[in-house]
Amino acid sequence: MTMKKRRKTAITRKRLPVRESSFPGNSCKILIIIIVAGFASLSFGFGDANHPHGEEPYALIFGTVWSPDGRPLYGVRVKIRAEAKKAHWELYSDHSGEFAQRVPAGKADYLVTADLKGYKPRAGIHLQGGAEVTVHVENDERIDIGLHLK
Repeated sequence: MTMKKRRKTAITRKRLPVRESSFPGNSCKILIIIIVAGFASLSFGFGDANHPHGEEPYALIFGTVWSPDGRPLYGVRVKIRAEAKKAHWELYSDHSGEFAQRVPAGKADYLVTADLKGYKPRAGIHLQGGAEVTVHVENDERIDIGLHLK
């Protein structure tokens, strides 16, 4: 039995030529310029920092509805009406007794009322009447109020 010797062939890899960019050494500089230009476009965008483009300035009326015993009330109907205009909003207090409504910024008076008609009292709790507060808004600000029911 004769064994043939296998001839080992070496695997050779061809090296590909290295391509040099058309701007040697400047690719990092170009990347930095693009990043800086991106941040500059964000800071010089439309509108100012307080009012992004397309968003009108507003004031926020934020409040809490309280029961006579000092507990927050859920599901109480709250009405907000502009005294000088016919604009009005109707919303309900959440599980924490809180509500929030955006109103147009600028000098205006708003009448805020809490109405118990929309509230279903729990067993053993009997509430009557409502609460009313006048809120004066000067600019785009947040006004915090508390409505204490009798």
